[in-house]
Amino acid sequence: MVSPAIALAFLPLLLTLIIRYRYYFVLFYRAVLVRIWRDCVTGLSREERAFQYVLTHATPGDPDSILDAFDIWCSKVEYISNIGPKKGKILDRLLMEQSPLTVLELGAHCGYSTVRIARALPLGARLYSVEMDQKNAAIAEKVIRLAGFDDDTVELIVNPSDEVIPQLRSDYGLEKLDFVFMDHWKKCYAPDLQMLEGSGLLGKGTMIVADNVLFPGAPKFLRHIRRSGLYEWKVHRATLEYSTGIRDGMAELVYQGTN
Repeated sequence: MVSPAIALAFLPLLLTLIIRYRYYFVLFYRAVLVRIWRDCVTGLSREERAFQYVLTHATPGDPDSILDAFDIWCSKVEYISNIGPKKGKILDRLLMEQSPLTVLELGAHCGYSTVRIARALPLGARLYSVEMDQKNAAIAEKVIRLAGFDDDTVELIVNPSDEVIPQLRSDYGLEKLDFVFMDHWKKCYAPDLQMLEGSGLLGKGTMIVADNVLFPGAPKFLRHIRRSGLYEWKVHRATLEYSTGIRDGMAELVYQGTN
């Protein structure tokens, strides 16, 4: 049995750890414990609960209203790792500057970033949004249509990214991607980027934006872009969406072509 003296000796260390990592404890509580409890109580998934909130609090056909409802839900009710409003403004600016006509999104989740991208696109542009989880894709489809975007503007593709990317040219008739947004499994960032490089769909000036490259992190992705010499790139420093005290970043890459 541990003596009281030994327990007291470890108390300052324990308090230091709690203070140092308090934001991560809060994130674990909001993202994991609250989710498990509400899953059991409601019988609905977190994404379904978010959609029910958006459906009852947002204005149909108004993308801004839908994004605002999502932001309130994610910051005040339950945590969902959308790009969020702060990093979202960086994405908005890049889209406005680039005015891309053909956009690929990897990781639609429940449709937040899809709506955010679609509302910033110029007339005649098209967004191909990829989501591997069928249940999340069904919710994303409802959110996208609720925002007022039809199949001519947003096409939702329900399959893993590593199966979709090789088919973009043959099955979807794409010749070149102007803009790519990555917010799916972070371990997929590097192999998917390399697959895009090999597909011939990246042209000089194609922009790739990847979220959460510092937390949870995508070290292989960052290592590849450093070593490849194919990109001009930088990381926009920020905090984790709907959180404080957890440092994160969003990578901005501009493809320069092969040397």
